[in-house]
Amino acid sequence: GGLKLDAQDIKNIKAVGKRDDVLEVLGRSVAPGIYGHSHIKKALALQLLGGCEKNLDNGTHIRGDINVLMVGDPSTAKSQILRTAMKIAPLAISTTGRGSSGVGLTAAVTSDPESGDRRLEAGAMVLADRGVVCIDEFDKMSEADRVAIHEVMEQQTVTIAKAGIHASLNARCSVLAAANPVYGQYDKARRPQDNIGLPDSLLSRFDLLFVVLDQMDPANDRKIAGHVLRGHRYRRPGTDMRPEPLGGYEDDSDSDEDADDEGKDEVWQRPVRGRGDDSAAEEEAVLTQDFLKKYIFYAKRKLRPDLTEESREYISQRYADMRTAQTDRTLPVTARSLETIIRLSSAHAKARLSKDVERADCEAAMDVLGYALYHEEGVGTKRKAAEGE
Repeated sequence: GGLKLDAQDIKNIKAVGKRDDVLEVLGRSVAPGIYGHSHIKKALALQLLGGCEKNLDNGTHIRGDINVLMVGDPSTAKSQILRTAMKIAPLAISTTGRGSSGVGLTAAVTSDPESGDRRLEAGAMVLADRGVVCIDEFDKMSEADRVAIHEVMEQQTVTIAKAGIHASLNARCSVLAAANPVYGQYDKARRPQDNIGLPDSLLSRFDLLFVVLDQMDPANDRKIAGHVLRGHRYRRPGTDMRPEPLGGYEDDSDSDEDADDEGKDEVWQRPVRGRGDDSAAEEEAVLTQDFLKKYIFYAKRKLRPDLTEESREYISQRYADMRTAQTDRTLPVTARSLETIIRLSSAHAKARLSKDVERADCEAAMDVLGYALYHEEGVGTKRKAAEGE
């Protein structure tokens, strides 16, 4: 199964992979209907690409899937980002905190109504093996149900020992979760752990934790309003009310059939700007959804990049720096954070369609991780500048 790629698709994919700003392009294309959140979109692109899974000779399994948690104020487009990730991922299963139990996520033992035999039914995370599980309202899950996903998020298996059934099921999935803070709104005066209200054992299993704040800034609010209003524009009759690609194409094609044929090989979509639109200069072309799916499918399946000696040295140095720099105001940096840097670097190398993880990949990974940990931009590149001096 999966997507069918022809020679033209692969040629287009390789052309995009050679760009220096390939991660920015993928990030913009993940959710073009949502304004801002550029770091979260980049992280989402890296999550969809995934790191490199390793099965060592001694039987140890090191996961390659990246888990992301978004915690933040209401109406900051968290659920919307989850929905767009579901559309792009080849296999995605959606669930909500209140609507799912621990056994519903892992596996349940049921009895056959006719024979009375016990049987095992796979839950959402087992069904999403090699895919993405989106959990909305993560904070509303009960404590007992949340414990069930601890094993899945690190060991990537579901072990069952119930009613005479002993089984271990594969659940190699990425988790993308969204939650609201404990007090409804995020309280900056408190530590992140107090706001999030989830145990440290679970938080450390998330590679990236983004705090999404609803900040009042008149200039930014105007841009968001303009972006939202462009999405509510007139739709052409005969398009089944499908939203046109962010403002519609600039050239109107003569017939819908021709447009459908052309759309299959389209790589870029260009938004049309409104009159007096200040954000026109900032907006740049994004990839079409079909091409983005093909790009991620190709990069994820075909490439298994290896770390170079320079990138190993850089990662170990940055990990040591992060351990010494952690304070009460940041989330704890554990050995899992080291694996996070490796996974994000590998995913960035896949985005570049490279067979080696180079230092530039590690710097891009540190930018994303640094934003998640310290809310600072350009953590990886700042370090590079400091070393250059």
